[in-house]
Amino acid sequence: MSESLNSVGAITMFVADHDRAKSFYEMAFDAESVYEDEHSIAFKFENMIVNLLVTSEAHDLIGPAVVAGQDAGSRFQLTIGVNDTDAVCEELARRGVELLNGPIDRPWGMRTAAFADPDGHIWEVAAKIPS
Repeated sequence: MSESLNSVGAITMFVADHDRAKSFYEMAFDAESVYEDEHSIAFKFENMIVNLLVTSEAHDLIGPAVVAGQDAGSRFQLTIGVNDTDAVCEELARRGVELLNGPIDRPWGMRTAAFADPDGHIWEVAAKIPS
């Protein structure tokens, strides 16, 4: 294969409410959109675009695959590497973000904490546990 497939440039997540998703991502990540229309809004993270697409438009993108409902449960987690998990958790709390868990020292040498966006997409912050 002549093209490398090991660099993810964007991820699209399906959301129930465009405005609610936009508000959460602006608040939780202090992010500004790089693209927006009536069905989607995209945010630039350091190495990736996170596109939030209204669920009703998702079938056109992934069909014939089925768009799972939010009640199906989480099937993935997005992790952001940070320097200080506790400090990030304090900042998230100031922004009104409730943690699902953490901070927790994990056996694989990371201190992690997780939270969910309004549509149930799980985000984790993780830092190496100092030696």
